Amino acid sequence: MTTSAPLPPMPPGHWLLGHLPERASDPLGLYLKSRERLGDVVRYRMGYVFVEQLTHPDHVKHVLADANARYTKGTVFDKTRPLVGNGLLTAEGDFWKRQRRLAQPAFHRERLAALGTMMTDTISETLQAWEPSVSGGRPLPVFQEMMKLTLTVAVRALFGVDVGEHTRTVGEAFTTALEVTNERIISPLPYLPWLYRLPTRKNRAFRRAVDTLDAIVRGIISQRRAKGAGAAGGDLLGMLMEASDADTGDCFDDAQLRDEVMTLLLAGHETTATSLAWTFHLLEQHPEVEARLYEEVDAALGGRVPTVADLPKLRYVGCVFEEAMRLYPPIWAIPRVPQEDDEVGGYRIPKGDIVILVPYVTHRHPDFWPEPERFDPTRFLPENSKDRPRWAYLPFGGGQRQCIGNNFAMMEAQLALAMVAQRFRLRGVPGVPVEPEPHVSLRPKGPMPMHVERREETARVRARTA
Repeated sequence: MTTSAPLPPMPPGHWLLGHLPERASDPLGLYLKSRERLGDVVRYRMGYVFVEQLTHPDHVKHVLADANARYTKGTVFDKTRPLVGNGLLTAEGDFWKRQRRLAQPAFHRERLAALGTMMTDTISETLQAWEPSVSGGRPLPVFQEMMKLTLTVAVRALFGVDVGEHTRTVGEAFTTALEVTNERIISPLPYLPWLYRLPTRKNRAFRRAVDTLDAIVRGIISQRRAKGAGAAGGDLLGMLMEASDADTGDCFDDAQLRDEVMTLLLAGHETTATSLAWTFHLLEQHPEVEARLYEEVDAALGGRVPTVADLPKLRYVGCVFEEAMRLYPPIWAIPRVPQEDDEVGGYRIPKGDIVILVPYVTHRHPDFWPEPERFDPTRFLPENSKDRPRWAYLPFGGGQRQCIGNNFAMMEAQLALAMVAQRFRLRGVPGVPVEPEPHVSLRPKGPMPMHVERREETARVRARTA
């Protein structure tokens, strides 16, 4: 596409480094203030690389849906290939379409419902392990706890509960590999595969972790293949092993199964853990929201363990989680690279630049979110959201490449929030600030320590002080 449109406006920057210093020190502030001052299309110079920021819902839709054929994911995702291979996260073109078509049936709501009991059993185990913190009054590292919980759920969802002997090993190895991968992604260095083969301490740790994961995953796949048809199991790995294309008969080979398992482990735990941690932080700051959440959970469940069938009755619980993801979207920035010149919002987007969609900013766009910094879960009640543009909210991305596990994440989050609310109230530690850290996901900085109270004890304290 040829266009004579002007380039987007650019904020002042360093003569040599451009906007790299601001990007390194406060990317959220840079992107938010640039939209406020310059509008919905902004250009940056990051050293020798040019970046266009798009934040209006119409522009997001253009890149992810209307003109998605003009855009690729770019080289930043290549930094995840040593861990996830050529799975759904990194694949492009016809190969990606084939893999998505094969995997999609495993993530239909009806099939995911079978995983509900596994989720609630895992959450119950986690909450039981919190009891010493309750009785001892010790703060709990909530972000770390959510990471452990969601990784355990992801492992059991993929492999089934009968691989308990592998759960801890997989969890430790994957955590090591993920931390190194995160550091590589946020590094300003380009993707240079030879750098990852150097015998540095972190590269060696990464290689050991991936070798451990490969041995376990390939071993489980081989065992199930050896048992023959019908032995794949009802977990996600089993569903993927049984998947086949109705038209071509294609199915996943062992190498692709391995890559999809790694991709689902990567995508299936950190983002949900991050959003749950932010949810507990926001609830602690807004007691009126917390009280309404308790009221709904108590009325809907009456003290029993929730099931997937209860989720429609836990509507406000879902709204709380969605509003937390609005303020702190787990995937806070989405990069794309135009393969030809494009025009967006009246501005030229040059071929080969990096286009960055910023949900953190789009979710605060004042044209679509009144009082955007206010935590208000009622925004997501059907009567309040029916007129909002679809592309004003994208915690799971959008278009063809919307996260395949969005239903899985929402189911897990609603069950976890409801079960925590039944038993506990989490309170922040005085004097310990909670700040966002724009990592690959929008993590809280540090472990987010919080005190854990039993809800009945909280109620008695409030009654005495009323």
